[in-house]
Amino acid sequence: MSLLTTPLHVWHQAHGAKMVEFGGWDMPIQYTSIMPEHHAVRRAAGLFDIAHMGRVKFTGPDAERFLNHVTTNDVRTLKPGDIQYSLVTNEQGGVLDDILVYRFPQYFLLVVNASNRIKILDWLEQQRGGFDVTIEDLTAAWFMLAVQGPLAIQLLSPLTAAPIADLAYYTGTETQVLGQPAIVTRTGYTGEDGFEVMLPASHAEELATKLLDAGKSQGVLPAGLGCRDTLRLEAAMPLYGHELNEATDPFTAGLAFAVKLDKGPFIGREALVQAKANIARPRRVGLQLAIKRIAREGTEVYDATGAKIGHVTSGTASPTLDKSIAMAYVPKEFATVGTKLEVDIRGQRVAAEVVKLPFYKRAT
Repeated sequence: MSLLTTPLHVWHQAHGAKMVEFGGWDMPIQYTSIMPEHHAVRRAAGLFDIAHMGRVKFTGPDAERFLNHVTTNDVRTLKPGDIQYSLVTNEQGGVLDDILVYRFPQYFLLVVNASNRIKILDWLEQQRGGFDVTIEDLTAAWFMLAVQGPLAIQLLSPLTAAPIADLAYYTGTETQVLGQPAIVTRTGYTGEDGFEVMLPASHAEELATKLLDAGKSQGVLPAGLGCRDTLRLEAAMPLYGHELNEATDPFTAGLAFAVKLDKGPFIGREALVQAKANIARPRRVGLQLAIKRIAREGTEVYDATGAKIGHVTSGTASPTLDKSIAMAYVPKEFATVGTKLEVDIRGQRVAAEVVKLPFYKRAT
């Protein structure tokens, strides 16, 4: 089966990208190397092709009621232009995906992870009985790009009809970009200020080229999946398939803020009530290692007595902090900041300490 490609596929190759399979798509993992791309986002800005992520539109009289039924957060609280982090859970309370819900005057939009798009579309079709709602997959028709970093406003504003500097975090606007109908949102997955832009796929290359040309002299770079992962880990943002999966409930993952048990019935609610009451559930924690070796996903975590107590879900060498960091699931009694633990890296026990999340938080 051939890999899917975004409208920027040729552009990536022309800019020297190393391409890899990700969620069924052929995507750039890096252009030069992860370190300079990571630092570009923290210090100037990085451009990310995120067109592989699913964009699903909902219209009809029951769109709000349907989305409130299939997601954990309360969609009814959204005003036009608001964006909400939420989760889609199964009947057992396991996470099928973590998502963003956008509300606009005439419709709702769901942004889902690339690897879960087909699964979520199938799930939505299974649940739509009894609801007057139209579901439309816009992934192929629309392009999506993230511009993240301190220069994001400076780069994007000249191309956008709306005054995007006025947008609050987790809000968006329907506007024009490059004279085309577009959606611009103040969201991202890097821990930096920035925006995500959706516009017709036919204008993908023009958008990426204009942004890069405008910022190249100031250190702006195209950025791949490699630094997207190091950036999101520094910001302690969970990644589906690592911190999140169908065997993990939102409370265990530390995402209680995205679950509104008092909003009324929704899929998985009964199981999530029980999950919240389970005080023995594991906790997601941050670990800082004593040396710069990397604790990869699956690395075992041990307490001071040598007993195995958990496992690492994501780990990396932090370019910003110049330290080895990881996220892990451990029992509640080992989740206190300052707790001394160990991780086993290829047979070597390495000292690690529980630290406060996020590892990195930008100055505001």
